[in-house]
Amino acid sequence: MTASLERVLRAFLKDPAAPRYGYDLMKATGLQSGTLYPLLARLKDDGLVDSRWEPPGETSQRPRVYYQLTPEGVSRARLELAELSLNRRNTPARATHPAPGSAG
Repeated sequence: MTASLERVLRAFLKDPAAPRYGYDLMKATGLQSGTLYPLLARLKDDGLVDSRWEPPGETSQRPRVYYQLTPEGVSRARLELAELSLNRRNTPARATHPAPGSAG
């Protein structure tokens, strides 16, 4: 799992029932649109994210696409992030050695 995908899944899982629009996800993840939108497209192709257009209204002057994890997406995201966390805990930290010639 890439760090970008991890950030997107974590943003969605903060409130899985809440639809999120692209700019909102960009702010939550710190990702640029060129990274975020291809990830969202792949998640949608895999059936893990649904999207829908919302016309302009009270909250926006322009139409927006809202994204939301599907029920399968929520389950898979939780599973993948749990496995990632477990792997990180089970991976020993690298020992740091002083550079040659330094006091250490």
